[in-house]
Amino acid sequence: MSERAGNTPVDESCVLDEGPWTHRFVNANGSRFHVVEQGTGPLVVLLHGFPEFWWAWHRQLPLLAGAGLRAVAVDLRGYGATDKPPRGYDGFTLAADVVGLIRALGERNATVVGAGAGGLVGWSAAALHPRLVNRLVVLGAAHPLRLRSALVANAAQRSAGRTLLRFQLPRYEHVLTRDDAALAGGLMRAWSSPAFRETADYAEYERRYREAIRIPQAAFCAMEAYRWAFRSTLRLHGYRFLRAIRQPIVSPTLQLQGALDPITLPATAQGSGRYVLADYEWRLLEDTGHFPHLERPDLVAGEIIRWTK
Repeated sequence: MSERAGNTPVDESCVLDEGPWTHRFVNANGSRFHVVEQGTGPLVVLLHGFPEFWWAWHRQLPLLAGAGLRAVAVDLRGYGATDKPPRGYDGFTLAADVVGLIRALGERNATVVGAGAGGLVGWSAAALHPRLVNRLVVLGAAHPLRLRSALVANAAQRSAGRTLLRFQLPRYEHVLTRDDAALAGGLMRAWSSPAFRETADYAEYERRYREAIRIPQAAFCAMEAYRWAFRSTLRLHGYRFLRAIRQPIVSPTLQLQGALDPITLPATAQGSGRYVLADYEWRLLEDTGHFPHLERPDLVAGEIIRWTK
């Protein structure tokens, strides 16, 4: 991206923040993933959403480590300092990324925690690879089948998801990153609760996310996952994916949902419990938007610890 287009150059070093954690690069499922690790004990894999990167979990990492857990926050395929291949953003591959990471980290299974788009990946991994997902925690994300049915049958959810339809436009990543990713920042503001938007923490998150999404190819890769989700509904590969994830979830599942989430409506998210055969717990968080892990970090850390243990 050029300065002439209104964007300052950005490279992957912007996501390599120092702290009490350790940065690592791990090869899994044919790609190199950037992960940030802290603590020892049972493995907890943390998957961010859009427009985030691993920093979404920096408040939870030391809390989970202090509770005797091995917390690993991942830059998903295409984000942050992880590889950005032109393909591989389908549901099967993203789920395989998670289980590949679990194996590459030397573990047989893990608690998987996913927020937003990372929550959709978490649901898929638990359905397709149940032996490797010991427990599942989902924030701000409906089960993919529940989301699909709501987009078809529920006018309110269709209206809420209108933003994602714009992601289908060719080269929309250039619109997203224009003016130092002003639109990405605008989406984050729109999806956050009013109280969170007024905090200094919010301003710092928005600054960091607008910077990271301008890493070359990051915005394109983020768009590709959404494009596959929509376009696959008309293709055999997408039909096979939808049929595969009908497998009931046998991992005990905790679902945390912001009551003010404007993109994944609480009524849509709550219907996900029908796909869980194992223990299932739903918790609605008042005065919280699409980013519970940012807006209420201590509460979310406590819930992850409780559910993992």
